[in-house]
Amino acid sequence: MSDSDFLPEGTLRGLPGPLPAGERILWRGAPSLSGVLLRALHARLVLVWFAGTATVLAIGAAASGGPARALAVAGPTLLIGVAAVGLLGFLAWLVHRTTVYTLTDRRMVLHVGIALPITLNLPLTRIESADLRLFSDGTGDIPLRLPPGERVAYLHLWPHALPWRVSRPEPMLRSVPEARSVVALLAPALAAQAEGLIEPAAEGFAKGPTRTVEPAATGRANTAPGRLATAGAR
Repeated sequence: MSDSDFLPEGTLRGLPGPLPAGERILWRGAPSLSGVLLRALHARLVLVWFAGTATVLAIGAAASGGPARALAVAGPTLLIGVAAVGLLGFLAWLVHRTTVYTLTDRRMVLHVGIALPITLNLPLTRIESADLRLFSDGTGDIPLRLPPGERVAYLHLWPHALPWRVSRPEPMLRSVPEARSVVALLAPALAAQAEGLIEPAAEGFAKGPTRTVEPAATGRANTAPGRLATAGAR
């Protein structure tokens, strides 16, 4: 039984409930499998480490016992390395399958987590800026900077968090396909909220003071008292 079985009828996967009247979905997506495997779980580094370890062991064994001894010593290490990468691949697939990012004209929703999924509901008025780190395959990371005092536990977010920002975690859309297109949708939505062009969709969605935002990869908005809602699986 999934968490969606406990949500009201008509609720889209990855959302905490039906959309309020007037709210529009601009984009929905998930991390790319290869991006999670290579950049979040560092499968290449793991493979290189095991290959290097096996090589060192093989050289030492070959010097004393010949090629057969080298193979006997390095073989188990290589097998463990292959198994480790396979396990990371399975974990990356789970992250890919269980994650849903949803951008509306009023908020960003991150449905993340494998065993204990949570839904992070971020009104656009509570996002200070959005940046873009683009990769050669067209995917990209989009970290979302929150105002001081608004914190979500880093371990709750990982791997959907900007790496090493533990004291002030930043939620991040991880390795999203066609990242430039996503940012092209997000920047105007942030700008519209910052300029006060759209009323909040529901109670608890606060509107901040107006401020001009450049329609680029980074959108910025002043903040007013509001709420970041983190909902566990129902």
